[in-house]
Amino acid sequence: MIVDQRIDDGTPFDWGRTSADYAKYRDIYPAEFYRMILDRGLCRDGQRVLDLGTGTGVLPRNMIRYGATWVGADISRQQIEQARRLSAGMSGIEYRVSSAEDIDFPDGSFDVVTACQCFWYFNHETVCDKLHHLLKPSGRLLVMVMEWLPFEDAIAGASERLVLKYSPNWSGAGERMHPIDIPSCYTDSGFELVHHEERKLEVPFTRESWNGRMKACRGIGASLPPERIAAWEQEHMAMLERIARERFDVLHYAALAELKRI
Repeated sequence: MIVDQRIDDGTPFDWGRTSADYAKYRDIYPAEFYRMILDRGLCRDGQRVLDLGTGTGVLPRNMIRYGATWVGADISRQQIEQARRLSAGMSGIEYRVSSAEDIDFPDGSFDVVTACQCFWYFNHETVCDKLHHLLKPSGRLLVMVMEWLPFEDAIAGASERLVLKYSPNWSGAGERMHPIDIPSCYTDSGFELVHHEERKLEVPFTRESWNGRMKACRGIGASLPPERIAAWEQEHMAMLERIARERFDVLHYAALAELKRI
């Protein structure tokens, strides 16, 4: 269980509670998202990559084909169990149960460290120094997000309002496209921002898969009791049957920030 006053006004949440839905419904990044990474020359061709907050191993599982070797770390044991299950038979990926703050490897172990959909959870004052040691000289820290756009997409907006009805302290609402904010402690600790980009993406869903993706969010599956999750899901599916076709796209934006260890 995680309690952080910066997030959801301190409402406790536990990603382990939603790991099964996360495994089934959160592997949603389109090919263009991975192309943003590859076009930077990262996570490929013999590089050694540490993926923090790996969840169910979405990044390693989808990028192992490009020739890097991966270590995925996550604070949730249940998420790592799902990652190992979904990665069965894949060589070049290992997983560890660890927070970003506690990850332990020798200095200079990695060419790239990735943090996708998890950067805002970190204790940055601790993590920035640790990552500077873990990366090789000129190694890269790659921070990524992909978020739906509730003010531009009607289905995303309606679903988000329903999450807030059941979880009014949820602080994941109201996203607009913007560059990723990098705390100043990273540049103070020897990192340089060398690239950032943001782009809009259409992500395909069915009613079931969008419901599952929303249920797996922090405001529902990771924090509400089972009876409230069931009530939310019943109302959400009824709403989707009214406003959405069986198959539809949801407008998201993807953002990337690349920092160089100097």
